[in-house]
Amino acid sequence: MGIDFTLSAEQIGLRQAARDFATQVLKDVRKTIRQYSRPDERFYATRPFLQKAADAGFVKGLFPKEYGGAGIPTLDFALAAEELAAVDVNVPSTLLGNGLCVKPVVIFGTEEQKRRFLPDFVEDGTRLGALAYTEVTGGANYDTPDPRYGVRTFAIREGDEWVINGEKHYTTNGTGWDGKNCHLYAVVCRTDPGKSPQESLAVVMVPGSLPGIKVTGLIDTVGHRATVSPRMKFENVRVPLDNMIGKPGDGIKIVSTNFAWTAALIGAACVGVMRAAFDHALEFAKKDARSGPHPIIDYPTVGYMLADMKMRIEACRYLTWKSCQQFDLSGGKEQELAVMTKVFCSETCVDVVYDAMRVVGVDSYTDMHPLAELMNDAMCFPLYDGGNMGARRRQLHSIIKSPGYDSHLAPYGVFGHAK
Repeated sequence: MGIDFTLSAEQIGLRQAARDFATQVLKDVRKTIRQYSRPDERFYATRPFLQKAADAGFVKGLFPKEYGGAGIPTLDFALAAEELAAVDVNVPSTLLGNGLCVKPVVIFGTEEQKRRFLPDFVEDGTRLGALAYTEVTGGANYDTPDPRYGVRTFAIREGDEWVINGEKHYTTNGTGWDGKNCHLYAVVCRTDPGKSPQESLAVVMVPGSLPGIKVTGLIDTVGHRATVSPRMKFENVRVPLDNMIGKPGDGIKIVSTNFAWTAALIGAACVGVMRAAFDHALEFAKKDARSGPHPIIDYPTVGYMLADMKMRIEACRYLTWKSCQQFDLSGGKEQELAVMTKVFCSETCVDVVYDAMRVVGVDSYTDMHPLAELMNDAMCFPLYDGGNMGARRRQLHSIIKSPGYDSHLAPYGVFGHAK
């Protein structure tokens, strides 16, 4: 049987449903959030849109069928994510933030943990989860072997409880809908200040209703304007021992798998943003003559630039599809292609949006044209979710220099399948 890129009828239906939802519902997000100056107010204003996304079934896609979800594969999720992000990046980012919180439970949790933590999100699709990962000093060296550095949030055992103390920031969704914490946090921490993360890094699930959790500040961002990025403090927060996913030391595997999932999907968001930028540039080039005798698309300089943009968009789309499929087939164990997707697509996205701005000219740098907003959104992709320089290239470097690395495996690696 040959390689087949044909989408199934179900995938075509999902893609069309996402496209219809984006063009009919998410089209109103930007004009809605422009009414607010504070980042938390902009975020709160998106709740009705998330409710509609939940009603349309997109939230259930994050969860397995056994727990009330739809069990959508990562590849299918990418098909929908591209369509959503082509119109708005904010609501999809909220969905991604929820995924970062619950995927450690979905992939690594016990049956009891899955039944305890997952159904709430299915029952109320606007419930929010957050991954409390990034230390206020940065997150790139979370796995540094020297216990004096890296993660400084600790979960110390006292009897049958973990007592958590530390501070995090860029905790997407962490404010909840009222500034008083979200429903659930997946807290990346260490269980012993004297032990390396290889022995002590852990992920602990922390309900937001517990005492000692506080939003201490908000970080405003120039793009992703309605994605909330609070600073969080955990002060003597007590949770049962069985709120830990796996055991101390498993945190490295859990975190890297979690970010491989988002890395593959960020490729789809980048394709969506690039697609929107290309469409704006193409429409402009067909209609505007810039005071000349012909629409500018008639000139080779513009035509060649549009052709180059379109080629890069298509390359990113199929790299994304491949990495998402591989993530699913390998159960998240194969991560090289996913990380490559995040780095390549995010940096390509910035280039493509800038080229679209070059086609349009100086008007694209004003509020008269949507490309300025798209550029602010695009600039985030190489920097967040593990910055490409601080984290992602280091991940690839680590994979490449590891013993037994096979430089030909990336396109074929599905753990146990043919090389």
